[in-house]
Amino acid sequence: MLPRRANALAYWLTLAGILLWLGAIAAAPLLRQEAPRWSALFYTVFSPVCHQRPERSFFLHGFPMAVCGRCLGIYAGILLGTLAFPFRRRRAGSGLPKLRTLVAFTVPIGLDTLGNFLGLWSTGNVARFATGLVWGVVLPFAFIPAVGEALGRRRGPELAKPGPNT
Repeated sequence: MLPRRANALAYWLTLAGILLWLGAIAAAPLLRQEAPRWSALFYTVFSPVCHQRPERSFFLHGFPMAVCGRCLGIYAGILLGTLAFPFRRRRAGSGLPKLRTLVAFTVPIGLDTLGNFLGLWSTGNVARFATGLVWGVVLPFAFIPAVGEALGRRRGPELAKPGPNT
C-alpha cells in the first residue's frame, strides 16, 4: 500500500498542476490583445506538445486556444480523473488501473487518431475533444499512485510512513 502522505501530496500536486496547465491554455487567447507578449509565451510553451492547428482548435474570444481540441480534451479529462481520484474504490495491491481498463480508455483515441492519420476520415473538434477526454480521465489513476510511490521513496520517513498493509 502506498504511504498516505506521499499519495496525498501527489494528488494535490497533480491537481494544482493540471489547473495551472488548463489556465495557461486559456490564457493564451485571452491575453492576445491586452498582453501579446504573455500570450505569445503561452502559445510557445505549448508548441512542443501540440500542433496548434487553428482548424483543429476551439476558439476563445476570437483566437485559438493554445492546444488543439484533442489535447484540450486530454487535459480536461485529466482534471476530471484527478477530481474523481479520491472517490475510487480502494483495492489491494498498487491501486493502478487494470490493463484492460487502460486499453479500453485508449482504444477510442487510438482508433480516431489512426483513422485521421491514414485519411480514412476526418473527425470534428467535438469528437476529437471527446476521445481525448475519455483517455485523459484514466491517466490520473496511473499517474498519481506512481508519483506517490516515487515521493514516498525519495522523501524518506516524513512522507513514507507505512500504512496498515505495508
